[in-house]
Amino acid sequence: MRSGSERREFPRIPTDQIICFSEGSGAEQSGRGVNLSAGGICFTAVACEIELGEFLTLTFRVHGEEVTAGGRVVWATETDPLSLEVGVEFEEIDARGRRLIESLGSGGDSEG
Repeated sequence: MRSGSERREFPRIPTDQIICFSEGSGAEQSGRGVNLSAGGICFTAVACEIELGEFLTLTFRVHGEEVTAGGRVVWATETDPLSLEVGVEFEEIDARGRRLIESLGSGGDSEG
């Protein structure tokens, strides 16, 4: 298990955008981004069940460009009876997507 300092290896950039996510071959669902880093994403999802350790495929925009990444749910917190705030650590993201996210820390904006 990682310590808190390792979990914060990448700067978190606030984001407020619709993100799409799906589990395996499941139906695509949408959520609202909270923050984004080169290491992962945090988003809020409504009326869905997301399990710790589940692998999700996510699609979101950075500087107006679509980025697709895959990652594992490392935490999920119920924020109200219907909503979850979910933290996903990226396991699969191409170099272009990672560069786009890293460029956010230098004054860009995640909504494109």
